[in-house]
Amino acid sequence: MGFSEIPPIEKYDFYLDIAFGTARNAINAKRSSIRGDKIRKARKLEYDRLFIINKTIKSRLVDIAKTFPNFDDLSEFYEQLVRTMLDFDKIKASLGALNWASNKISTFTREYQKRLSSVDTPANMKSVASQYSGRVSSVMRQIAKNLRYLEETRKTVKDFPSIKEDYFTVAIAGFPNVGKSTVLSKLTDSKPDIQPYAFTTKTLNVGYMKHGVRKVQFIDTPGTLNRIDKMNKIEKIAYLAMKYCADQLVYVYDLTESYSLEEQEKLHKKVLAFRKPTLVYLSKTDILPKEVVDSFKKPAIKDIEKLKQEIISCSS
Repeated sequence: MGFSEIPPIEKYDFYLDIAFGTARNAINAKRSSIRGDKIRKARKLEYDRLFIINKTIKSRLVDIAKTFPNFDDLSEFYEQLVRTMLDFDKIKASLGALNWASNKISTFTREYQKRLSSVDTPANMKSVASQYSGRVSSVMRQIAKNLRYLEETRKTVKDFPSIKEDYFTVAIAGFPNVGKSTVLSKLTDSKPDIQPYAFTTKTLNVGYMKHGVRKVQFIDTPGTLNRIDKMNKIEKIAYLAMKYCADQLVYVYDLTESYSLEEQEKLHKKVLAFRKPTLVYLSKTDILPKEVVDSFKKPAIKDIEKLKQEIISCSS
C-alpha cells in the first residue's frame, strides 16, 4: 500500500520557516541583478518574495497530500483497518484542510501582489509584504491541528502490515504461546520472535511458502478475538485480516495447559464463525505424553508436513 513510505509531517511553523527562508535567500541572491530605479526594484523584489512563499508552501502541502493513499480507492481490508484504527472522516477532513490552506494562500498572494502595484515607496512595499506574511502565518496556524493529526495517522499506518490480497492466504489462529509462531516458521521462511516463555506476539507476522510458481501467504494472528472495541492494535489488525484476507484458517490447540481446553474450544468456535475452511493443528505433541495426545478427540493434524500438504491442496 505504500503506507510506510509516507514521510514525517512537521508542525506548521516548520513550513513557514522554509518558505520565508527560501524567499529571503532567493531575494538576496537576485537583489543586485534587478535593473531599474529604486521603486521598480523594490516592487519587483517584494512581488517575487510573495510568489516564492506561495510556491514553496503550496508545493509542501501538495506533497503531503500526494503521499497519502487515495482512501476512496482502498481495498475493503485496508479501508476497514483505517476506519478501525483511526478517524476516517478526520483524515479526509485534514487532507481537505491542506487544500483549503493552499488555495487561501494563493488568493492572498494575488491580492497582495496587486496591492504592491498601488504603493509607491519601498517602506510601504515592505509593509504590504509584512501584512501578507502575517496572513499566510495565520492560515498555517489554522491547519496546525490537521498537520498534527496527519502525523499521528502516519505513525499509525506506517506499521500496517503489507498483505498481498491476490495471494492465497492462510491465517494461523489460537491463544498466545500455543505455538502459532513456531508453525509459521516451519511452514515459511519467516523468522518470527519465538521465546521459551509465555509470550504474546507484538506484531502481525507475515510469511510466504513457495509452491511451484505460486506463493501461499501466512499470517500469524495474535489475540483472543474479544469484542473489537476491547482489542489492542495488533489484535484488531489480525481480526480484520482473518475476516477480509484469509482464504483458509489454521486453528492451533495446545494441550500443555497454558490455557484450558474449554477456553481453547470457545476460541475455536469464534474462529469457525468466520465461516472459512479451517484446519485444526495440535502443537507441541513432541513434548506431550502419548496418552495426552491420544485423549484429544477432535480431528486434528499433528504433523507439520501433513499440515503443509493440506494447505497446498486447498490452495491449488
